[in-house]
This record gives sequence, structure tokens and C-alpha cells, in this order.
Amino acid sequence: MRRFLWALLLVLALALAQKSGGGVGGRPYSPSPPPMSPGPAPVFPTPAPSYPSYPGPVVVYPGGGGGSLGILPVLVFLGLVLVTAYLVRGLRQAGSHGPYPDGPTASVARLRLALLHRPLVQRTLRRLAEEADTTTAKGLADLVDEVALVLLREAPAWRFASYEAREGTEEEVLGQFDAWMLEDRSTYRETFRHFEGKKVEAAYTPKVEPGGRYLVASLVLAVRGSLPPEGPLDRGKAKEVLLAFAGSTPFTLLAFHLAWTPEKEGEGLTEEELLALYPNLEKL
Repeated sequence: MRRFLWALLLVLALALAQKSGGGVGGRPYSPSPPPMSPGPAPVFPTPAPSYPSYPGPVVVYPGGGGGSLGILPVLVFLGLVLVTAYLVRGLRQAGSHGPYPDGPTASVARLRLALLHRPLVQRTLRRLAEEADTTTAKGLADLVDEVALVLLREAPAWRFASYEAREGTEEEVLGQFDAWMLEDRSTYRETFRHFEGKKVEAAYTPKVEPGGRYLVASLVLAVRGSLPPEGPLDRGKAKEVLLAFAGSTPFTLLAFHLAWTPEKEGEGLTEEELLALYPNLEKL
């Protein structure tokens, strides 16, 4: 019971001590075409039947066979049998390969980077978040490129990181994207948000602490195709993931979200706050 109370007090203390945070991103909107009503079926004049006034010739083939159709019906029948057998074989092979006969159709990944706090990085991320076009695939792909560039330039300041990746259908991947995005948003007091064209900003007084020296950026990306798999994480792997994220295009990107905390200048996370909020971080 005492341990439970201590855990509850720790959770409450973290909730009250949450720093500011910002988020930007979205899922590109692609309207489906309106349903088309079928037009009237074309009407062709039916020719009147004409019958010859005298019986037509009867073709008799050598070898005793008779009739006017010959071997054509036999060939058509054999062709239908072969096509049916081919289709049945293909369906059986597809069923034996599981839900992804040709491999997963989409991927989603989340990269978290904890770096030494710099006000310039906070200002740059806020500017990118405000100016981004979060309603189109091209705008989101451009945002991924700019964020990756900012973080790559700050590589000497990286201290901790974590990386997760999943594969599946587009519906499964977008469901995981939403879950990770909500988890990221729960780690801070949301002071700025720009999602799918809507901007929200909340009043907030920065909490400046002497030991605050970290900034966390969390990138969640969903794409058609593959992203780097999970593996041992070091600076090289983190750079590989950022470059792979930047390699997404308007044709492959399904969704993107960037969350960063603290968002307000002057604030920084202490090492205790960092490890409590993000227990899966690995030291780089």
C-alpha cells in the first residue's frame, strides 16, 4: 500500500511539474471523387432476321466428320479449364502466405532524441511548426525534411534516444501512429499545436529550473513501404533513421507528427524528469 501511494505521488508530481510542449503534423487529406451516375446504355438497332430462300451448303470434312463449327468449341472449353485451374492455384498460394502475401503494405516508426537544450533549437522548431503546410502530403514531407535537417545539425548535442518501428496494413499503421502521437502529447503541457491546418496556443508561465538542460524531440512517421527496422541504437543508427525519414515523399507519406518539449524558451528538462517521462531512452 505504501509503495502504491509513493507511485501515485510520483505520478502526480510529474503531472504538476510537466513542462511546456509543442506539436505539429497531420494526415494528408485526399478527397475521394464524387460517385458518378451511370449514363443510359447505348441502344443499337436490331437488324431484322433474313432467311435464304434456299438451303445453305453443308460442309463435310474429310475423315467422316460433319458440321460447320469444327474444333473451335473444343479449344474454347480447354482454354476455360486451364484458366480456372490457374486461378484456383493462385488463390491457394495467396491463402498459404498469410495476411501479407507480398509483404506489409506500410510502416510506422517513432524516433525520440534527447539533446542538450539550446534556445535556438526551440525557436527553429516553433517557426517550422507555425509555417508548415499541415494539410497536404507535400507540406508534411517538406516539414519532415526541415526537422531532420535541424536535428542532424545538432548531432553533437545528442545524449539519449529511442527507436520503435511497426509494419502492417495502412489501417494498422495509422492506428499505431495515433497511439504514439497521443502518448507523446501526454508527456507535456501543450502550449502550441498545429495539426491539419488548425493552430491552438495556450497561456503558460515558463518553469525555469537550474538543472534543466535537455530538450526532447519525438518524430512519428507513417509511410507506404518500409522504414528502418529496430536494432541496437547508437549515433549512426539515429542518423540512418533521420535520413530514412527525410527520404519519404508526398507519394509515400501517410502521416507525420513532431512533438518537442520544452516548447517555451528558458525551460529545460532535468535528467530526473527526462528518465521519468521517457524510461526507454538509451544513452548514445
